[in-house]
Amino acid sequence: MKYQFNHKATEILGQRAEGKGEKFSPSLTPRLSSFLILLLSFFLVTGLVSCGGKSPIASQANTADSSDEDSKLTFFDVTLEQADEVGRPIWKVQAKRAKYTKEKQIGQAENPYGELYQDGKVVYQVKADVADIEQDGKQLFLKGKILATDPKNGVVLQGNELEWRPQEDLLIVRNQINGTHKQLQAVAQEARVKTRQQRIEFSGGVVANSADPQLQMRTEHLNWNIKEEKLIADRPVQIDRYKNNQISDRGKGNSAEVNLKTKIAILQQNAQLDLLDPPLQIASNSMTWNMNAETVTTKSFTRMFQRVEKVTVTANQGEMKIPQKTVYLTGNVNAVGQRRQSLNSNTLTWYLDNKLVEAQGNVVYRQIDPPLNFIGETAVGNLQTENIVVKGGNSGGRVITEIIPQERANRQ
Repeated sequence: MKYQFNHKATEILGQRAEGKGEKFSPSLTPRLSSFLILLLSFFLVTGLVSCGGKSPIASQANTADSSDEDSKLTFFDVTLEQADEVGRPIWKVQAKRAKYTKEKQIGQAENPYGELYQDGKVVYQVKADVADIEQDGKQLFLKGKILATDPKNGVVLQGNELEWRPQEDLLIVRNQINGTHKQLQAVAQEARVKTRQQRIEFSGGVVANSADPQLQMRTEHLNWNIKEEKLIADRPVQIDRYKNNQISDRGKGNSAEVNLKTKIAILQQNAQLDLLDPPLQIASNSMTWNMNAETVTTKSFTRMFQRVEKVTVTANQGEMKIPQKTVYLTGNVNAVGQRRQSLNSNTLTWYLDNKLVEAQGNVVYRQIDPPLNFIGETAVGNLQTENIVVKGGNSGGRVITEIIPQERANRQ
Protein backbone atom coordinates (compact mmCIF):
# COMPACT_ATOMS: atom_id res chain seq x y z
CA MET A 1 0.00 0.00 0.00
CA LYS A 2 1.05 3.60 -0.56
CA TYR A 3 0.37 6.39 1.91
CA GLN A 4 0.18 10.14 1.28
CA PHE A 5 0.52 12.35 4.35
CA ASN A 6 -1.00 15.74 5.12
CA HIS A 7 1.98 18.12 4.90
CA LYS A 8 0.40 20.75 7.13
CA ALA A 9 -0.30 18.27 9.88
CA THR A 10 3.28 17.03 9.59
CA GLU A 11 4.56 20.55 10.12
CA ILE A 12 2.37 20.89 13.22
CA LEU A 13 3.90 17.77 14.68
CA GLY A 14 7.39 19.08 13.83
CA GLN A 15 6.68 22.39 15.58
CA ARG A 16 5.39 20.62 18.70
CA ALA A 17 8.45 18.38 18.74
CA GLU A 18 10.68 21.46 18.57
CA GLY A 19 8.74 23.00 21.41
CA LYS A 20 9.84 20.07 23.54
CA GLY A 21 13.51 20.60 22.62
CA GLU A 22 13.35 18.07 19.73
CA LYS A 23 13.69 18.60 16.02
CA PHE A 24 11.24 17.01 13.61
CA SER A 25 13.28 15.90 10.62
CA PRO A 26 14.00 12.81 8.55
CA SER A 27 17.15 12.34 10.63
CA LEU A 28 15.16 11.31 13.75
CA THR A 29 15.99 7.95 15.24
CA PRO A 30 14.51 4.96 13.33
CA ARG A 31 12.25 4.18 16.29
CA LEU A 32 10.69 7.64 16.36
CA SER A 33 10.45 7.82 12.58
CA SER A 34 8.69 4.45 12.51
CA PHE A 35 6.27 5.59 15.20
CA LEU A 36 5.39 8.78 13.33
CA ILE A 37 4.79 6.82 10.13
CA LEU A 38 2.42 4.49 11.98
CA LEU A 39 0.72 7.45 13.61
CA LEU A 40 0.23 9.40 10.41
CA SER A 41 -0.86 6.26 8.59
CA PHE A 42 -3.66 5.81 11.13
CA PHE A 43 -5.02 9.31 11.64
CA LEU A 44 -3.64 11.79 9.10
CA VAL A 45 -4.06 9.91 5.81
CA THR A 46 -5.69 12.07 3.14
CA GLY A 47 -5.37 9.58 0.30
CA LEU A 48 -4.82 5.87 0.67
CA VAL A 49 -4.45 3.73 -2.41
CA SER A 50 -4.59 -0.04 -2.30
CA CYS A 51 -1.89 -2.26 -3.75
CA GLY A 52 -3.83 -2.18 -7.03
CA GLY A 53 -4.19 1.58 -6.82
CA LYS A 54 -8.01 1.48 -6.92
CA SER A 55 -9.07 1.97 -3.32
CA PRO A 56 -9.01 5.56 -2.06
CA ILE A 57 -9.22 6.24 1.69
CA ALA A 58 -9.58 9.59 3.40
CA SER A 59 -8.69 10.37 7.00
CA GLN A 60 -8.32 13.74 8.66
CA ALA A 61 -7.49 15.44 11.97
CA ASN A 62 -8.06 19.15 12.44
CA THR A 63 -5.85 19.48 15.50
CA ALA A 64 -2.98 17.39 16.85
CA ASP A 65 -1.47 17.58 20.30
CA SER A 66 1.36 15.52 21.81
CA SER A 67 1.73 14.48 25.44
CA ASP A 68 3.94 12.21 27.52
CA GLU A 69 6.87 12.97 25.19
CA ASP A 70 6.40 10.82 22.08
CA SER A 71 4.20 8.14 23.75
CA LYS A 72 0.69 9.59 23.30
CA LEU A 73 -0.92 11.98 20.84
CA THR A 74 -4.44 13.42 20.83
CA PHE A 75 -6.45 14.26 17.72
CA PHE A 76 -9.74 16.04 17.17
CA ASP A 77 -12.48 15.59 14.52
CA VAL A 78 -11.04 12.32 13.26
CA THR A 79 -12.52 10.47 10.27
CA LEU A 80 -11.41 7.01 9.09
CA GLU A 81 -12.70 5.75 5.77
CA GLN A 82 -12.08 2.68 3.63
CA ALA A 83 -13.34 1.88 0.14
CA ASP A 84 -13.44 -1.24 -2.00
CA GLU A 85 -11.79 -1.79 -5.39
CA VAL A 86 -14.45 0.16 -7.26
CA GLY A 87 -14.47 3.05 -4.81
CA ARG A 88 -17.57 2.13 -2.80
CA PRO A 89 -17.26 2.72 0.96
CA ILE A 90 -16.94 -0.33 3.21
CA TRP A 91 -16.63 1.54 6.51
CA LYS A 92 -16.45 5.01 7.98
CA VAL A 93 -15.66 5.88 11.61
CA GLN A 94 -15.85 9.38 13.06
CA ALA A 95 -14.82 10.67 16.48
CA LYS A 96 -14.58 14.14 18.03
CA ARG A 97 -11.49 13.14 19.98
CA ALA A 98 -8.99 10.29 19.63
CA LYS A 99 -5.74 9.26 21.24
CA TYR A 100 -2.91 7.25 19.75
CA THR A 101 -0.74 5.23 22.11
CA LYS A 102 2.65 4.18 20.81
CA GLU A 103 3.01 1.15 23.07
CA LYS A 104 -0.34 -0.34 22.01
CA GLN A 105 -0.12 0.98 18.44
CA ILE A 106 -3.88 1.52 18.42
CA GLY A 107 -6.12 4.54 18.54
CA GLN A 108 -8.63 5.15 21.30
CA ALA A 109 -11.63 7.15 20.17
CA GLU A 110 -14.15 8.85 22.43
CA ASN A 111 -17.83 8.49 21.46
CA PRO A 112 -17.05 7.10 18.00
CA TYR A 113 -19.82 6.67 15.44
CA GLY A 114 -19.31 4.36 12.51
CA GLU A 115 -21.13 3.04 9.47
CA LEU A 116 -20.46 -0.37 7.93
CA TYR A 117 -21.26 -0.77 4.25
CA GLN A 118 -22.05 -3.73 2.01
CA ASP A 119 -22.51 -3.15 -1.74
CA GLY A 120 -22.32 0.58 -1.07
CA LYS A 121 -25.24 0.55 1.38
CA VAL A 122 -25.20 0.95 5.16
CA VAL A 123 -25.80 -2.45 6.81
CA TYR A 124 -24.88 -1.54 10.41
CA GLN A 125 -24.48 1.64 12.43
CA VAL A 126 -21.98 1.45 15.28
CA LYS A 127 -21.71 3.52 18.47
CA ALA A 128 -19.57 3.32 21.58
CA ASP A 129 -18.63 5.42 24.62
CA VAL A 130 -14.94 4.67 24.14
CA ALA A 131 -13.42 2.28 21.63
CA ASP A 132 -9.96 1.07 20.64
CA ILE A 133 -9.77 1.17 16.85
CA GLU A 134 -7.59 -0.95 14.58
CA GLN A 135 -7.78 -1.17 10.80
CA ASP A 136 -5.61 -2.82 8.19
CA GLY A 137 -7.42 -1.83 4.99
CA LYS A 138 -9.38 -5.10 4.81
CA GLN A 139 -10.79 -5.41 8.33
CA LEU A 140 -11.97 -3.04 11.03
CA PHE A 141 -11.66 -3.80 14.76
CA LEU A 142 -13.39 -1.99 17.62
CA LYS A 143 -12.93 -2.80 21.32
CA GLY A 144 -15.07 -1.25 24.04
CA LYS A 145 -18.77 -1.13 24.86
CA ILE A 146 -20.09 -1.52 21.32
CA LEU A 147 -23.65 -0.91 20.11
CA ALA A 148 -24.31 -2.07 16.53
CA THR A 149 -27.71 -1.48 14.89
CA ASP A 150 -29.09 -2.84 11.62
CA PRO A 151 -31.22 0.05 10.25
CA LYS A 152 -33.09 -2.31 7.92
CA ASN A 153 -34.52 -4.89 10.30
CA GLY A 154 -33.97 -3.22 13.69
CA VAL A 155 -31.56 -5.79 15.16
CA VAL A 156 -29.36 -4.30 17.90
CA LEU A 157 -26.19 -6.09 19.04
CA GLN A 158 -24.26 -5.09 22.14
CA GLY A 159 -20.84 -6.47 23.01
CA ASN A 160 -17.28 -5.57 23.90
CA GLU A 161 -15.54 -6.38 20.61
CA LEU A 162 -16.51 -5.82 16.98
CA GLU A 163 -14.82 -7.07 13.83
CA TRP A 164 -15.97 -6.17 10.32
CA ARG A 165 -14.79 -8.32 7.40
CA PRO A 166 -16.52 -6.81 4.35
CA GLN A 167 -14.91 -9.17 1.83
CA GLU A 168 -16.46 -12.11 3.72
CA ASP A 169 -19.75 -10.29 4.31
CA LEU A 170 -19.15 -11.01 8.00
CA LEU A 171 -19.70 -8.91 11.11
CA ILE A 172 -18.52 -10.44 14.39
CA VAL A 173 -19.52 -9.11 17.79
CA ARG A 174 -17.85 -10.84 20.73
CA ASN A 175 -17.62 -10.94 24.49
CA GLN A 176 -20.94 -10.88 26.38
CA ILE A 177 -23.34 -10.43 23.49
CA ASN A 178 -26.81 -9.03 24.04
CA GLY A 179 -29.00 -9.00 20.95
CA THR A 180 -32.43 -7.37 20.86
CA HIS A 181 -35.20 -7.26 18.27
CA LYS A 182 -38.98 -6.91 18.38
CA GLN A 183 -39.19 -10.65 17.78
CA LEU A 184 -36.26 -12.00 19.80
CA GLN A 185 -33.81 -11.26 22.59
CA ALA A 186 -30.61 -13.30 22.91
CA VAL A 187 -27.45 -13.44 25.00
CA ALA A 188 -24.30 -15.31 23.95
CA GLN A 189 -20.53 -15.05 23.84
CA GLU A 190 -20.36 -14.34 20.12
CA ALA A 191 -22.60 -13.30 17.24
CA ARG A 192 -21.58 -13.72 13.60
CA VAL A 193 -23.75 -11.75 11.17
CA LYS A 194 -24.11 -12.46 7.46
CA THR A 195 -25.61 -9.18 6.27
CA ARG A 196 -26.66 -10.24 2.77
CA GLN A 197 -28.37 -13.38 4.04
CA GLN A 198 -29.86 -11.58 7.04
CA ARG A 199 -28.67 -14.37 9.31
CA ILE A 200 -27.12 -14.24 12.78
CA GLU A 201 -25.18 -17.14 14.26
CA PHE A 202 -25.04 -17.08 18.07
CA SER A 203 -22.56 -19.30 19.93
CA GLY A 204 -21.43 -19.89 23.51
CA GLY A 205 -24.03 -20.16 26.27
CA VAL A 206 -26.90 -19.02 24.04
CA VAL A 207 -30.17 -18.04 25.72
CA ALA A 208 -32.82 -16.76 23.30
CA ASN A 209 -36.24 -15.47 24.34
CA SER A 210 -39.16 -15.02 21.97
CA ALA A 211 -42.21 -12.95 22.83
CA ASP A 212 -44.63 -14.64 20.41
CA PRO A 213 -44.68 -17.54 20.96
CA GLN A 214 -43.50 -17.00 24.50
CA LEU A 215 -40.57 -19.38 24.76
CA GLN A 216 -36.91 -19.64 25.73
CA MET A 217 -34.23 -21.62 23.90
CA ARG A 218 -30.95 -22.71 25.54
CA THR A 219 -28.12 -24.16 23.45
CA GLU A 220 -24.47 -23.68 22.51
CA HIS A 221 -25.13 -22.76 18.88
CA LEU A 222 -28.16 -21.08 17.33
CA ASN A 223 -28.81 -19.73 13.83
CA TRP A 224 -31.40 -17.01 13.44
CA ASN A 225 -32.72 -16.54 9.89
CA ILE A 226 -34.27 -13.12 10.34
CA LYS A 227 -36.06 -12.92 6.99
CA GLU A 228 -37.52 -16.44 7.28
CA GLU A 229 -38.27 -15.93 11.00
CA LYS A 230 -36.63 -19.24 11.95
CA LEU A 231 -34.41 -20.34 14.82
CA ILE A 232 -32.23 -23.38 14.08
CA ALA A 233 -30.17 -25.21 16.72
CA ASP A 234 -27.77 -27.90 15.48
CA ARG A 235 -26.59 -28.81 19.00
CA PRO A 236 -28.48 -30.19 22.03
CA VAL A 237 -31.20 -27.69 22.85
CA GLN A 238 -33.85 -27.08 25.48
CA ILE A 239 -37.05 -25.16 24.69
CA ASP A 240 -39.23 -23.87 27.52
CA ARG A 241 -42.70 -22.66 26.63
CA TYR A 242 -44.42 -20.20 28.94
CA LYS A 243 -48.02 -19.43 29.80
CA ASN A 244 -48.75 -16.54 32.14
CA ASN A 245 -44.98 -16.24 32.69
CA GLN A 246 -44.73 -19.81 33.98
CA ILE A 247 -43.27 -22.85 32.21
CA SER A 248 -46.06 -25.01 30.80
CA ASP A 249 -44.11 -27.34 28.48
CA ARG A 250 -40.43 -28.22 28.02
CA GLY A 251 -38.93 -29.71 24.87
CA LYS A 252 -35.47 -31.19 24.31
CA GLY A 253 -33.54 -32.63 21.39
CA ASN A 254 -30.13 -32.92 19.77
CA SER A 255 -31.33 -30.38 17.21
CA ALA A 256 -34.40 -28.24 16.64
CA GLU A 257 -36.00 -25.74 14.30
CA VAL A 258 -38.54 -23.18 15.48
CA ASN A 259 -40.63 -21.19 13.02
CA LEU A 260 -41.59 -18.02 14.87
CA LYS A 261 -44.17 -17.11 12.24
CA THR A 262 -46.13 -20.39 12.26
CA LYS A 263 -45.21 -21.13 15.91
CA ILE A 264 -44.17 -24.68 14.99
CA ALA A 265 -41.11 -26.38 16.51
CA ILE A 266 -39.53 -29.52 15.07
CA LEU A 267 -37.42 -31.50 17.55
CA GLN A 268 -34.97 -34.06 16.14
CA GLN A 269 -32.84 -36.89 17.54
CA ASN A 270 -33.64 -37.96 21.09
CA ALA A 271 -36.58 -35.57 21.06
CA GLN A 272 -38.56 -35.26 24.27
CA LEU A 273 -41.46 -33.11 25.39
CA ASP A 274 -42.64 -32.81 29.00
CA LEU A 275 -46.13 -31.40 29.48
CA LEU A 276 -47.28 -29.95 32.79
CA ASP A 277 -51.02 -30.35 32.16
CA PRO A 278 -51.63 -33.17 31.51
CA PRO A 279 -48.51 -34.59 33.23
CA LEU A 280 -47.26 -36.47 30.18
CA GLN A 281 -43.81 -37.12 28.73
CA ILE A 282 -43.50 -37.76 24.98
CA ALA A 283 -40.30 -39.20 23.49
CA SER A 284 -39.47 -39.90 19.84
CA ASN A 285 -36.69 -39.51 17.33
CA SER A 286 -38.64 -36.71 15.66
CA MET A 287 -41.68 -34.69 16.67
CA THR A 288 -43.58 -31.65 15.48
CA TRP A 289 -44.78 -29.32 18.23
CA ASN A 290 -47.45 -26.89 17.03
CA MET A 291 -47.68 -24.27 19.77
CA ASN A 292 -50.49 -22.40 18.08
CA ALA A 293 -52.77 -25.41 17.62
CA GLU A 294 -51.33 -27.03 20.79
CA THR A 295 -50.68 -30.39 19.17
CA VAL A 296 -47.71 -32.76 19.16
CA THR A 297 -47.22 -35.15 16.23
CA THR A 298 -44.68 -37.95 15.81
CA LYS A 299 -44.05 -39.96 12.64
CA SER A 300 -41.55 -42.40 14.18
CA PHE A 301 -41.49 -44.79 17.13
CA THR A 302 -43.07 -43.03 20.12
CA ARG A 303 -43.03 -43.55 23.85
CA MET A 304 -45.49 -41.75 26.13
CA PHE A 305 -45.39 -41.87 29.91
CA GLN A 306 -48.13 -40.61 32.23
CA ARG A 307 -46.21 -39.60 35.34
CA VAL A 308 -49.05 -39.75 37.89
CA GLU A 309 -50.75 -43.00 36.84
CA LYS A 310 -47.40 -44.48 35.73
CA VAL A 311 -48.82 -45.76 32.45
CA THR A 312 -46.47 -46.19 29.49
CA VAL A 313 -47.65 -46.45 25.89
CA THR A 314 -45.50 -47.12 22.81
CA ALA A 315 -46.50 -47.06 19.14
CA ASN A 316 -45.15 -46.51 15.64
CA GLN A 317 -46.52 -42.99 15.62
CA GLY A 318 -48.83 -40.74 17.60
CA GLU A 319 -50.58 -37.42 18.02
CA MET A 320 -51.37 -35.48 21.18
CA LYS A 321 -54.07 -32.80 21.41
CA ILE A 322 -53.04 -30.90 24.51
CA PRO A 323 -56.24 -28.90 25.31
CA GLN A 324 -58.42 -32.02 24.89
CA LYS A 325 -55.86 -34.14 26.81
CA THR A 326 -56.30 -36.84 24.21
CA VAL A 327 -53.69 -39.07 22.56
CA TYR A 328 -54.08 -40.99 19.27
CA LEU A 329 -51.61 -43.84 18.67
CA THR A 330 -51.20 -46.00 15.57
CA GLY A 331 -49.23 -49.14 14.74
CA ASN A 332 -48.02 -51.83 17.17
CA VAL A 333 -49.56 -50.10 20.16
CA ASN A 334 -48.50 -51.43 23.54
CA ALA A 335 -49.88 -49.93 26.76
CA VAL A 336 -48.46 -51.07 30.11
CA GLY A 337 -49.81 -50.23 33.57
CA GLN A 338 -48.09 -49.99 36.94
CA ARG A 339 -48.79 -53.67 37.78
CA ARG A 340 -47.52 -54.88 34.40
CA GLN A 341 -51.02 -55.27 32.97
CA SER A 342 -50.84 -54.61 29.23
CA LEU A 343 -53.02 -53.87 26.22
CA ASN A 344 -51.87 -54.42 22.63
CA SER A 345 -53.75 -53.22 19.54
CA ASN A 346 -53.44 -51.67 16.10
CA THR A 347 -54.75 -48.30 17.24
CA LEU A 348 -55.43 -46.71 20.61
CA THR A 349 -57.22 -43.56 21.76
CA TRP A 350 -56.11 -42.46 25.22
CA TYR A 351 -58.30 -40.03 27.15
CA LEU A 352 -55.97 -38.83 29.90
CA ASP A 353 -58.57 -36.66 31.62
CA ASN A 354 -60.94 -39.54 32.49
CA LYS A 355 -58.21 -42.25 32.36
CA LEU A 356 -59.94 -44.28 29.64
CA VAL A 357 -58.51 -46.13 26.65
CA GLU A 358 -60.23 -47.31 23.47
CA ALA A 359 -58.32 -49.95 21.52
CA GLN A 360 -59.13 -51.35 18.08
CA GLY A 361 -57.70 -54.11 15.91
CA ASN A 362 -56.04 -57.32 17.10
CA VAL A 363 -56.63 -56.51 20.73
CA VAL A 364 -54.81 -58.53 23.37
CA TYR A 365 -55.26 -57.71 27.04
CA ARG A 366 -53.05 -59.37 29.66
CA GLN A 367 -53.01 -59.11 33.43
CA ILE A 368 -50.80 -60.71 36.05
CA ASP A 369 -53.13 -61.16 39.03
CA PRO A 370 -55.17 -63.18 38.34
CA PRO A 371 -53.11 -64.33 35.33
CA LEU A 372 -55.28 -64.35 32.19
CA ASN A 373 -55.47 -63.06 28.62
CA PHE A 374 -58.34 -61.63 26.57
CA ILE A 375 -58.23 -61.55 22.77
CA GLY A 376 -60.75 -59.55 20.76
CA GLU A 377 -61.32 -56.83 18.21
CA THR A 378 -61.98 -53.86 20.52
CA ALA A 379 -61.40 -52.93 24.13
CA VAL A 380 -62.59 -50.09 26.36
CA GLY A 381 -61.76 -49.31 29.95
CA ASN A 382 -59.36 -48.10 32.61
CA LEU A 383 -56.00 -49.79 32.27
CA GLN A 384 -54.76 -48.63 35.65
CA THR A 385 -57.69 -50.15 37.60
CA GLU A 386 -57.66 -53.21 35.30
CA ASN A 387 -61.28 -52.60 34.42
CA ILE A 388 -61.17 -53.52 30.72
CA VAL A 389 -64.04 -54.74 28.51
CA VAL A 390 -62.90 -56.70 25.46
CA LYS A 391 -65.36 -57.29 22.63
CA GLY A 392 -65.45 -59.28 19.40
CA GLY A 393 -62.93 -61.74 18.07
CA ASN A 394 -61.94 -63.91 15.17
CA SER A 395 -64.13 -66.87 16.31
CA GLY A 396 -67.57 -65.72 15.27
CA GLY A 397 -67.30 -62.41 17.08
CA ARG A 398 -66.58 -64.04 20.41
CA VAL A 399 -63.92 -62.97 22.85
CA ILE A 400 -61.23 -65.57 23.49
CA THR A 401 -60.27 -65.88 27.13
CA GLU A 402 -57.07 -67.62 28.09
CA ILE A 403 -56.57 -68.64 31.70
CA ILE A 404 -52.85 -68.92 32.43
CA PRO A 405 -51.67 -71.60 34.89
CA GLN A 406 -49.87 -70.24 37.93
CA GLU A 407 -46.55 -71.86 36.99
CA ARG A 408 -46.60 -70.23 33.55
CA ALA A 409 -47.67 -66.91 35.01
CA ASN A 410 -44.67 -66.94 37.36
CA ARG A 411 -42.35 -67.43 34.39
CA GLN A 412 -43.90 -64.40 32.70
